[in-house]
Amino acid sequence: MVQFFKNTNVNFIGARKIAIGASIAFILIGIISIFIHKGFNLSVDFAGGTLVQVKFSNPVHNDLGKIRSIISGLGFGSAEVKTIGQPANNELALTVRKKAEGNTVANEIQKALESGYSNNQFEIRRVETVGPKIGSELSRDATYAIILSLIAILIYIGFRFNLPFGVASVIPLFHDVLVTIGVFSLLNLEISISFIAALLTIVGYSLNDTIVIFDRIRENMRGGLKGKTFEQLVNGSINQTLSRTIITSLTTLFVVIALWVLGSEAIKDFALALLIGISVGTYSTIFIASPILLYWHSKKPLIK
Repeated sequence: MVQFFKNTNVNFIGARKIAIGASIAFILIGIISIFIHKGFNLSVDFAGGTLVQVKFSNPVHNDLGKIRSIISGLGFGSAEVKTIGQPANNELALTVRKKAEGNTVANEIQKALESGYSNNQFEIRRVETVGPKIGSELSRDATYAIILSLIAILIYIGFRFNLPFGVASVIPLFHDVLVTIGVFSLLNLEISISFIAALLTIVGYSLNDTIVIFDRIRENMRGGLKGKTFEQLVNGSINQTLSRTIITSLTTLFVVIALWVLGSEAIKDFALALLIGISVGTYSTIFIASPILLYWHSKKPLIK
């Protein structure tokens, strides 16, 4: 493997108290933000709303951003605009968070589109209300998916390594999820199904980083760093895998940044969640997971 950083001896473990303190402070700020905003800014997926299906005469697949801006300007919150079937069908599904009151929402959307697309005739084909019951079920299922995935990871790592390694792997995953949610709350960004998908992706990515370092720690526990204290062993293991950690994180971040900068509006929040999560995941692997393992060793030594 290419080594950008050879024979490094950075005292990462020495900064653990500052790092853990900063993480706790940021998580608390995120929790306070949730209370200030009186909960999350839930998308239509979770909050319910109105769906309007529209068919245009001329192509509009390159105007999704413009249409989204027109509808968002009506005061219904951030609108979701998606194509139905092939782009050549010129058919869109427009979803807003405001519940339908008769045809009030559909009529306002129709007037706004008539003003913005006077040269492109269209017809309203369907108006439906997305019920809050479905939204609550999605919220529950999303929460279960995250919790069950963390439990499964704890069991697998506990079996593959041992219990201390499993606990030290899972706690940073909670940290990464909470920090990402906190940033979205601070920025008052929407929590949608794609955001939940991003959280699950973050959990998997962060775990991969942690496993690499923990595997090196386990190797060194078998005699790779003889004559070292456990703290020096953990710190040495982090330094030995530093090139791999940085190279992997940067190459992934380049792709995610490209998605965030160049991607459509529909994917920007997903890309932003990944950008935050991958960055925080790399940080937590070094400054959260490893110190937890060190703390466990101080109470119940992993090696004699």
